[in-house]
Amino acid sequence: MRILCLCLGWLMVALAIAGVFLPLLPTTPFLLLAAGLFARSSPRFEHWLLNHPLFGDTLRRWRENGAISTRAKSTSVALIVASYALFVLFGSPSAMLAAIVATVMIFPVLFILSRPGG
Repeated sequence: MRILCLCLGWLMVALAIAGVFLPLLPTTPFLLLAAGLFARSSPRFEHWLLNHPLFGDTLRRWRENGAISTRAKSTSVALIVASYALFVLFGSPSAMLAAIVATVMIFPVLFILSRPGG
């Protein structure tokens, strides 16, 4: 089980790195999964990830109290709103489809806004 968690942890790190370059692939959720998998398989890699100069602060803040930085919150919500606006402007969806997409998109926004800042 330890080896499986270790391999999955590195897969999540690889997906997170790809997410830095691919706009539709998120980075942070994969890093959170990697940290959890490394916690079960390799304290050394968990320590490396939690102390990483770029990602460590975000991961520690989430682990300690489920916090999302104010900057990350505002950026995330702004991108979700912009995505919806582009969908409506250029996709010309029916009113029903636009309402369904808006309903689906509101849930991540509410979750993001409900997290403590930091």
